[in-house]
Amino acid sequence: MTIQATVDGQVIQWRDKKRYLWIMGAIIPLIPLMMWGLYAWTGATIVWFFGPFFVFVLIPLFDLLAGLDPNNPPDELIEALEEDRYYRWVTYAFIPVQIAGLIWGAFLLGGGTLPGIDDPLTVVQKIGLALGLGMVAGIGINTAHELGHKKEEHERWFARVALAQTFYGHFFIEHNRGHHVRVATPEDPASGRLGETVWEFMPRTILGSLTSAWGLEKKRFERQKKTHWSIKNDLFNAWMFSVVLWGGLTIAFGWEILPYLVIQAAAGIWLLESVNYLEHYGMKRAKLDSGRYERVNPSHSWNSNNIGTNVLLYHLQRHSDHHANPTRRYQALRDFKEAPVLPTGYAGMIVLTWIPQVWRKVMDQRVLGHYDGDIGRANLHPRTAEAYVRRYGVGTSKDEEVAA
Repeated sequence: MTIQATVDGQVIQWRDKKRYLWIMGAIIPLIPLMMWGLYAWTGATIVWFFGPFFVFVLIPLFDLLAGLDPNNPPDELIEALEEDRYYRWVTYAFIPVQIAGLIWGAFLLGGGTLPGIDDPLTVVQKIGLALGLGMVAGIGINTAHELGHKKEEHERWFARVALAQTFYGHFFIEHNRGHHVRVATPEDPASGRLGETVWEFMPRTILGSLTSAWGLEKKRFERQKKTHWSIKNDLFNAWMFSVVLWGGLTIAFGWEILPYLVIQAAAGIWLLESVNYLEHYGMKRAKLDSGRYERVNPSHSWNSNNIGTNVLLYHLQRHSDHHANPTRRYQALRDFKEAPVLPTGYAGMIVLTWIPQVWRKVMDQRVLGHYDGDIGRANLHPRTAEAYVRRYGVGTSKDEEVAA
């Protein structure tokens, strides 16, 4: 389908070559059903671990084979492209399939059987299934991320539904009102620091994001001169979705599913925060003479045009434009030439984070190059800052001088 508009008497046309690939995002919540089919076919316990295999092996291979798409829609057509409701329904379709897959998985975790699954799953098989549900949940948080930024009230409520599976409803509060304000600064719990491992980042971002979301809501109620201990507190009403969902599943399928619900939630949160870690790794906004940070620009986010991950994550990898235009819909996000570029898509990069030595070898020189050799301009992890400065032989950076 071609998008067109008339500007100053001239007809401008553009065709989204990925238009019918976007629906592939709805394949992700089908992962639990794929496990069923594979098990019915092979009878092998290993297929219950298909979820992590899909995300960390098949998606990187898809990236490798599908290549890159750096094409941007013309600025004149951004509005018309955003008004095409097909793209909205693509994201809406994810959520009911996600919840249906979770219910189906909970049935099996509770000891249910199906054609091809003659006996209740073993503990090992249940752990594999829970990890697969967690992969769906983590990518479901990304769907919530896309919807939670929108102005339409029903889309923000859809975001709460997508977040219910992981009990991570506070994410859309901290992300929208915290991360987007503090991104690429030492104060942001969701921006990875140069020299910080993903394993160090995890507790910092999980605790920091929760604390930040609570503080943001508390301040909001203080401005209204009301108590934040209210059902109108967005943290509470978001978490209520999880209480209802988890409570209903436990009543329906037994308390024994609770440990596996925790496993799948932890896997989903870990997947989300792994992406947060790499999206701004080492990036730092300079401080101005006023003491405030410079405005966010394309140089503060790592980007990727790998088609595979982009169509499954709704252009999340065009992260610079997302931070410049948070309410812009995914299909209209643009690539910026000045943005730093990852060597591959997010899924492949997450695998690299597992081994800090490999991650540093791949990424640290890219951060250094991005800042023209001045490592002092990067967002340095306090534990490693002195060693990095000593190793690369740089002095005090301009923004550090201003801060001093």
